[in-house]
Amino acid sequence: MLPASPGTGRNWVNDLRAPSSRTSGFHHVAIRSRNFDRSLNFYSRGLGFVQVRDWKNSDTRAVLLDMGGGAYIEIFERKVMPPATGAADTAIIHFAIRTTNCDATLELARRAGAEVTVEPKDIEIPSNPVVRARIAFFKGPDGETVELFEERSDP
Repeated sequence: MLPASPGTGRNWVNDLRAPSSRTSGFHHVAIRSRNFDRSLNFYSRGLGFVQVRDWKNSDTRAVLLDMGGGAYIEIFERKVMPPATGAADTAIIHFAIRTTNCDATLELARRAGAEVTVEPKDIEIPSNPVVRARIAFFKGPDGETVELFEERSDP
């Protein structure tokens, strides 16, 4: 059984589905970068994401890049970071970028210097309904795992 929303006695999932919640989908993924300029270059010049905001405080920079479709990637400069320990030690396993051409997008990432970890392949997720997709994975400039996801409607 799902917990009640605080003070309401109602299921919080139903509250999220209510029109008053005004949620409309995923907005952004934020990453910390050891080399801000390299990451900005990779995602903007390499993958073609468009810079829409940037800001700076006393010792760090940040940027918001439009990935298309109302989704963004936010990059925060962090000059000193603990050593990367791998996806198993973080809450986020990977983030997925929706694409209409998995192969072409992976080639852009590869040319921009990404380490490809899974070449494009077709998958079928045995969910209800079944999801068919073409996917690929690569490592971004700071070791982040990125999935390319091309959903397919063909049988």
